[in-house]
Parts: sequence; structure tokens; C-alpha cells
Amino acid sequence: MTQPITVLVVDNEPGFADLAGTMLEREHDAIESVAATSAEEALSILEQQGVDCIVSDYEMPTITGLELLERVRDDDPDLPFILYTGRGSEELASEAIAAGVTQYFQKEPGEERYALLANQITNAVTQYRTETELRESERRYERTLTTLHETTRDLMRAETKDDIYQSAVDTAGEILDVPVAAAYAFEPTAGTLEHAASMRDSRELVDPELSFERGEGLVWKVFSEGESAYYEDVQRAGVEHSQTLCRSELIVPLGTHGVLVAGTEDVDGFDETMTELLYILAANTEAALDRAEREQLLREHDRTLTQQNEELTRLNHTNEIVRKINHGVAQASTRDEIETTVCDRLADTDRYLFAWIAATDEETPVPTTWAGVDAAYIDRVRDDDDRAPEVDLVRETLASERVQVVRNVLEADDWDRRRKDALTYGYQTVLSVPLRDDERRYGALLVHVPGVDSITDSEREVLGELGETIGHAIRSVEQTRAMLTDSRVELELTCRDERLLFNRLSDRIDGLATLEGVIDRGNDVVVFVSVPAGTELGAAVGEWASVESATVVSDGDDETLFELTFSSTPILDVLRTYDVQLRAATTENGTTTFVLEVPQRVETRSLIEAIRHNYPETSLDARRETTATVSARQLDTHLEERLTEKQFEALQAAHYSGFFDWPRESTGEDLAEALDVSPPTYHYHLRAAQRKLVTLAFDGTSS
Repeated sequence: MTQPITVLVVDNEPGFADLAGTMLEREHDAIESVAATSAEEALSILEQQGVDCIVSDYEMPTITGLELLERVRDDDPDLPFILYTGRGSEELASEAIAAGVTQYFQKEPGEERYALLANQITNAVTQYRTETELRESERRYERTLTTLHETTRDLMRAETKDDIYQSAVDTAGEILDVPVAAAYAFEPTAGTLEHAASMRDSRELVDPELSFERGEGLVWKVFSEGESAYYEDVQRAGVEHSQTLCRSELIVPLGTHGVLVAGTEDVDGFDETMTELLYILAANTEAALDRAEREQLLREHDRTLTQQNEELTRLNHTNEIVRKINHGVAQASTRDEIETTVCDRLADTDRYLFAWIAATDEETPVPTTWAGVDAAYIDRVRDDDDRAPEVDLVRETLASERVQVVRNVLEADDWDRRRKDALTYGYQTVLSVPLRDDERRYGALLVHVPGVDSITDSEREVLGELGETIGHAIRSVEQTRAMLTDSRVELELTCRDERLLFNRLSDRIDGLATLEGVIDRGNDVVVFVSVPAGTELGAAVGEWASVESATVVSDGDDETLFELTFSSTPILDVLRTYDVQLRAATTENGTTTFVLEVPQRVETRSLIEAIRHNYPETSLDARRETTATVSARQLDTHLEERLTEKQFEALQAAHYSGFFDWPRESTGEDLAEALDVSPPTYHYHLRAAQRKLVTLAFDGTSS
């Protein structure tokens, strides 16, 4: 359909303007005429509506046709203006052309003249419209380039990739005048293209949950191939509708970052100019994303360096604290001094608020030593008993034998009752360090730190090593104290657990079995057991995998002494760990009663728990304080120092087997066989041990 052409016909002769308009409309269907009988009326019409061409007479009162032309040219220098006059002269024609008239046309009778005038009008309007559209296109292109330049500056100033994606799609929608523009970013971990941004005006048309898996849709195809693609009609591309945004799509890859998509609901909705503009925008967007990625990597690198420097400074500070603690611990002579030194040194720093140690002597771990906090806080922990969150933390620490951290007391489960204390004393992080050596646990060290999650992994490791150092130090001073004191604790225990070797042994014996002595050889254990005479113990235990041998050492009228060799058992492993001596043991009818000699430094509760862990049906019958003579204690110590391992075994075997009784209950040959050595070798070790023992008894500590 031809676009209408509005023609303003101006003539002061009554009826001529209407007649001329009618004739023009008759000559060309597209022409729609408007009549004016004066230049003033024409100017008034122009103020109210737009026209495509003016046909004006020259001779009019007040304002001539050329004066009207000057007025029109002030507003629109290019609007077609045809001077249609009955007065013709070269002078007027020259003046009209100089004034900028589009055509000069003389009035003449006949319809042919109107046909010619209509043709002149359509030609002039067509040219005018073409030039106007061209100028508008140039202006629009200039505005688009300006927008692109401004967008480029914005892209290069954007701090995040999200801002870059959003700016790109908004600009695409503006310069291309399309209903849909969206960006999809590549997620390397998931291997998918995820929605990154969509034009604000098209968010209802673009599903933000839409993503493209590997090999899925046109978007993934363009991204994987790295080449832009224009799909005039996506329906002809054979792609599912759910994987497209519009009927016509222009997809441009953004390097390794993702893709930029623009779409219209029309088939073939993009021309070359639109395509070129989107390419330029995509190139600028890719450059901006590259820049943002580099800056992000630099920021992360700087942040990492800053964190590492802070951690290194903090670690150096922690190491300095630990060095001071180790120095103080090395000079301490008691466990109390060690624990006090540790708490004082930790509390006397800017890094930690306060510290305390929970011992495990009682059923519920309670604070025994503290520094940096008032006694009221410690009393609250003690009063809470098993309800105290610190108690659970200590138990978890001891069970795992690893450092435990409560990262935020204000948000941690089961720490509600400490919220007020945390705010009052200013801590949020709590660290619990196990105090242990290679074999035993002595409790836990709790350190309260300001800030949330303010303990680094390196600091955690250093404090964990400190806990082991403290554990070894406590064990060392307690061993030293045990050597200087004669006080011991004697425990009498009863075990009915069928897993105990002695209880299994009693099931094969008709009567009471008594343990006469134990020789711990490291890889295996030799025990001497007295059983009622006539008992065939060897046949009874010969099929047991744990018993390597059962040999008769002596056979009397009332009892028989057996030597049993077997691999170490859990009960002996526990006693060895806690430096506990087995002084006596008897078993009958599946129940064993044994007496243990425990150093004062050993926590009896921990010892009993360790035994019950392996033999649950164990009960404590009695606990007694004992004191050995100084001379006997010194004799034991010096004897162990002078005898070799073989000599000590030979002497123990002779004592436990009744070799020194009269009449002798065993011979050297019996003991040699029990210890799996030749008789001459056994007698050699026994004589050497006897000589050293006699020398020690008569000469004291002299060699």
C-alpha cells in the first residue's frame, strides 16, 4: 500500500485551492489535499499538522508565495515547495530558484497540467522522504555509535562480571531495538551455560532458570564452535522451542566467557547493520570480561597475599608464645606448675582472652587451672556439670585426640547458655586442645579467642603440637615424682568377662589358679601359673591360638606350676601403658581377682575405663594407699639399671618358679626350656644376675 502524501494547496483565488486539490487527488490516489486561501492560513495549518508538500500561488495579498517559502524554510529547509503561479517570467523563476523553491510551475488550462503537477509532487516527496530517512538513519547510526562508545566506557569501568553482562544486554536492546537480549555465562565446574543477565524490558520473556548443557541448543553450538551465527527462523533449524528465546536469533560468542543473544519475534528480523553493531558490542563485552577476570585474579592474589601475611604474622606471634610456654614448662617440676605456666602465658597475650585446663580425674571434666578470667566464670562451668557445653567439647576432644574448634559460640548448637558470657567477656571462638603423649590423655586446654572463626589452620596445628608437648612434659614430671616417692595406690579388681584369658583358663581347671609371676618380653609374655595337682593344662589350652606353649615347670603333691607363653593381651597392654604393676591374680569358676600397684601420678579413673573398654564386666572392689620402704625402692631401681634384659628374665623366672625354694620346685633345665634357651645359657645369665644382686646388697651402689 502506497504511503499517503499530504499536499497543502495555497491560493487566494476563491475556489481554486479546492479545485486544484481535487484535481490532484484525482490524478494520484496517494495524494490527500488541504486547501488554504492565504499564506497566513497556510502557516496556521502547518502549526497544527504536518504536510509532505506545499503548492502555493505567487501573487497573494499581504504575504507572497516566495515570502511564505522563506517562512517555511526557517522550520524545514528541505520540505518540498512548488511555486504554482499564473505569472511567468524568467526574473520570477530565477528569484524562486534562488529562494530555494523545489519546482516552479506555471498555471495553464487543461487536465494534463494537473497530471504533470501530481507527478512533480510525488517525485519531490519521494526524494524528500528518501533524504529524510537517510539523514535519520545517519543520525540514528551516530547515536548508536555514541551509545556504543559510552557503553564501552561503562563496561571497562564495571567492577564485576554481572555488571558487564547486564550493561551489554541493556545496550543490545537499546541499539538494536529488539524485544529480547540475554547473556549466558559458562560455568566450568558444571560444564553448562547459565543465565547471566537479560534486558530489563525482556525479563518476562526470558526464563532466568534456563541453562544449556553440553551439546544442547543453538546457544551451546555457537559457544562450542566459537563462531557467530544468525538464525533467520529457529523453527527451520530443528531446535526444540524450549531451547530458543525468539523466532529469529543472532548469537555471538564472548570468547570463553559465554554468549550474547539477541532475538525478535519476526522471521529474518536482523539486517547487516544490526548484525555489525552486535558484533562490535560483543567484542567490547569480551574485552571487558577479560579485563574483569584479570582484575579479579589480581584482587584474589592480593587478598591471598594479605591473608598469608596476616596468617604468617599471627603464626609467628603464636610460635613466640609457644616458645615462651615451652621454656616455662621445661623449668616446671610439677604438673600444677606446668598447667599454671601454660594458662598464664596464653592469657598474657593480645591474641587470646583467657585459657583454662580441664582435667579428667573425675567423671565430668572440670576446670582445674585457669588464667585471664575471673573465678565466677569457672564456677558457672563447674555448676553446669554435664550440661556445660565445654564438657561436651572436652569429651569430643579427648575421644578424637584432635584439636576441636567452636567457630562462633553465638550461633553454635548447645551453646545458648554461654551467649551472655561470650558477649560479656568478648569471645566468640573457642579452641580445645588435647593434652596427651603417645600413650595417655591428661585433659584438654581450652582457649577463648575474640572474633568469629579466628583460628587459622596453621595456628591450630601449632597449638595441637603444643598440647603434645604439654602431655609429654606432664608424663615426665610424674615419672620423676614417682621415682622420688614411695606412695602407691593398690587397686583390687574383679573381672567376669569371658574374653579375659584367665577366665577362659579357669573354665578348664577344677579349682583355684594363681598367677605367680609375669615376664614381659615385648613380643610375647611368659606367665607362671599354679593350678591344682593333676591338672592337664597343656591339653586344655593346646588348641588356643593365643597360647604358644604350656610347659610344666614343677609338679608337687598339692599343685602344679605351669609356664605359659602367649602373645600380649589387652589387659597387659593397658597395664604397660599406665606403668602399672600386676602384683597378684587368682581365678576360679570364670572370675578373676587381681591386684594392681598404681603410681600416684596415674589417674585411676582413666585406668579403670581403659580396662573396662576391653573387658566391660570389670568392677573395682577396693582402693588402698600403700607405701614401700625406701631401701626396697632404691634396690629395685638399681637392680634394673645393672641387669641385662636376659639376666633380669632369668632371675624373675627362678623366683616365680620356686627355684630358690627348698626343696626346689623347678630346675635350671625346666626354666631353660620355658625360656627357650639352652641350660648352659640360662645358668650363665642366672649366675651373672645373682652376682650383681649380691654385689648390690653388700656394696650398695658401688660397682
